Amino acid sequence: MKRFHVHVAVKNLDASIGFYSQLFAAEPSVRKPDYAKWMLEDPRVNFAISERGATPGIEHLGIQADDRVELQEVYGRLKKAEGPIIEEGQTTCCYAQGEKTWIQDPQGIQWETFLTTGKSTVYGTDRATPAVEETKSACCAPTCCTPEAA
Repeated sequence: MKRFHVHVAVKNLDASIGFYSQLFAAEPSVRKPDYAKWMLEDPRVNFAISERGATPGIEHLGIQADDRVELQEVYGRLKKAEGPIIEEGQTTCCYAQGEKTWIQDPQGIQWETFLTTGKSTVYGTDRATPAVEETKSACCAPTCCTPEAA
């Protein structure tokens, strides 16, 4: 079963963790100095926040697949959506290993489709950004990850 993903940029991580922990009646399942994530079952959502210098607010939305079959199903839908697609492939992002693809909706909202395959001790690198820079207005420019030495 696929899971909805929301990533919000915040100004104060500790205050936001306190707020969302109360709202969700649960502590984060992942907590780092600049990031927190709740893997909720009711509602079924992967809700993440980060304090990494981005403008506060919705950073991006996504659909997290549970397996490769679901991932391929969602990739097929992306292609039918007729937007510029950035296939990032295998990557490290948000303290996780995985495979992902990005698209931008008509309003400019970034969407990622991904399958998490493991954990990471680092936030990750943004491999999609160079492709976005080459196409300029084409798509997404994912801000999920900033380059770091792995």
